[in-house]
Amino acid sequence: MFKTKNSSQPKIEPLQLLKYNKSVPTRIGVISLAGFSMALLSLLLQLLNYGAVSSLGKKQLALVQLSSGESVIAQAVEPNERSKEVIKKFINDTFVKMFNWDGLQRTFNQKGEPITKQDTGIDVGRTDHSNGRVATSSYEAAFAISDHLDFRVAFLRQLAQMTPPGIFNGNAQVSLIPRFISEPRKIKSGKWSVDFIATLVTFTKENNAGSGISFNKTITVEAVSTPQEIPPNTSQLAHQIYQARQSGLEITQIVDLNLEARK
Repeated sequence: MFKTKNSSQPKIEPLQLLKYNKSVPTRIGVISLAGFSMALLSLLLQLLNYGAVSSLGKKQLALVQLSSGESVIAQAVEPNERSKEVIKKFINDTFVKMFNWDGLQRTFNQKGEPITKQDTGIDVGRTDHSNGRVATSSYEAAFAISDHLDFRVAFLRQLAQMTPPGIFNGNAQVSLIPRFISEPRKIKSGKWSVDFIATLVTFTKENNAGSGISFNKTITVEAVSTPQEIPPNTSQLAHQIYQARQSGLEITQIVDLNLEARK
């Protein structure tokens, strides 16, 4: 005798995750779509936040206190990068110190008190055209010039030819008057060129009004590494070298300004 299945028993369908032509309730669809939209929006916000934090990290300013007690605003940059303001200030300060000759040397005595005395100059090598002496301030500022291929030495000897002998006996003074410093033009990473336009004015006892000549140069500078904190036991010469290069720059070329060559 055979048993027959009860025709009234409900038929159980297998569980299906997805199936063509099957629909879901509207409420479930709306919830799923809202959840997906919120996840996408959250991902987008995270990407934007990461970009903003990275950009802020590169441009973040910090208050730095120097060993002298002075506080300055500093900005983090790449090792071979220098701001335009730093480059222009480095060139201006270096050339003003290098070409301002008043025949006086400012130094300190054994007690650390400032004193002023007659500048006798620094001998950089006599030639047929000069006595081979440059002002002490020029000698110190010239440490900002590269020593590659003896560029600094050659520059100092040429500078000695420009220095009037009257500088060292109080009969003459020379002042450099900067008129224009161009925005630095980037040549490659860590290297820039700048146009420097100035007037070099010579005063003598016979000519107190002074006579000026144009001093227009194109200067090339490169980024270098240099100690930012000079140890207290450093020799005076090494201290002068580090101080001249404290901006992390050195001059690698000085040529006459030639605007026609750029056209």
